[in-house]
Amino acid sequence: MTTRYLTAAVAIATALAVMPAAAVAQSGDAPAQMRTAEGYPDISGIFTFRTLTPLERPERLGDKEALSAEEAAQYEATERTRLNRDLFDPESGAPSAGYQSRAEGGVLSYNEFWYERGIELTSDKRTSLVVDPPNGRIPYTEDFRASSAIDRLNLRNGFADDYTDRSLTDRCLMGSNAGPPMRPGSYNNNTLILQAPGVVTIVNEHIHNTRVIPVTDRAHGDIRQWSGDSRGRYDGNTLVVETKQFARATNFSGSSKDTVLVERFTRVDPDTVMYEFTIEDPNNYTRPWTAVIPFRRTDGPLFEYACHEGNYGMTGIMAGARKLNTQAVEGTR
Repeated sequence: MTTRYLTAAVAIATALAVMPAAAVAQSGDAPAQMRTAEGYPDISGIFTFRTLTPLERPERLGDKEALSAEEAAQYEATERTRLNRDLFDPESGAPSAGYQSRAEGGVLSYNEFWYERGIELTSDKRTSLVVDPPNGRIPYTEDFRASSAIDRLNLRNGFADDYTDRSLTDRCLMGSNAGPPMRPGSYNNNTLILQAPGVVTIVNEHIHNTRVIPVTDRAHGDIRQWSGDSRGRYDGNTLVVETKQFARATNFSGSSKDTVLVERFTRVDPDTVMYEFTIEDPNNYTRPWTAVIPFRRTDGPLFEYACHEGNYGMTGIMAGARKLNTQAVEGTR
């Protein structure tokens, strides 16, 4: 067992030992503002953050911040159909008869059983999880937009000179929706939050990422890590976590090793923790931006995500990339 996972195991065991009864209560009669034994806001529990609300607002919606009840119902029904992998032929990827739109993302050899995406919008029917800027769009620089388009094309075409060219998710190092920061994805949108004196532990189901966050006023360390170096503090009813010193770009588009992330966890009722994150990175964003995602309490436990660095999946990915490299079409690299 590595030092990282030994530390995580100790933190989890400690948190379970001291977790107050209110933190694990399943009754809706629990007080709206729960507290730990030390008097801090209690944000512990098992939560899901899946939702159909997109991270960015579709451009066609302009400045429309929320949908009406009727618009939301129609959008949810359309998205559930559009994303349903059972409506597509796993060999050809062709949609079923009478259905014209192609689902985005995913792997066609996966059927709908394996997906755990959201089935509805957030309760306020927002059109984006991004709340700042007001247009609901991530403020990428123009240079990043141009280079990102080329990178996405190369990645989609399989080009990779080395396994380090692949994403952290492909390499089974960090879950794409586990972050940090966390945001909804196709599956495994679940997290376990544990609190103990002086520490908060966040366990993500996607690629089993565990973050052990000291709640301290000590300065950040100088060792760069995949998930950065985090420091937590309580501010009223909110846990504030600042993370920097990333080893490289995270799985979040536009991030770099210079990213500074601030996360806020606020218990708004017994069943909900409001999660807000703000990203600042002068390399690829024109300004800091913020997203808000409700974490809703869900029954556990988390399930193992058996993805490990160096597994045979990477061999297949790289073999396919090598093959495609011999078939490169001019203008695709």
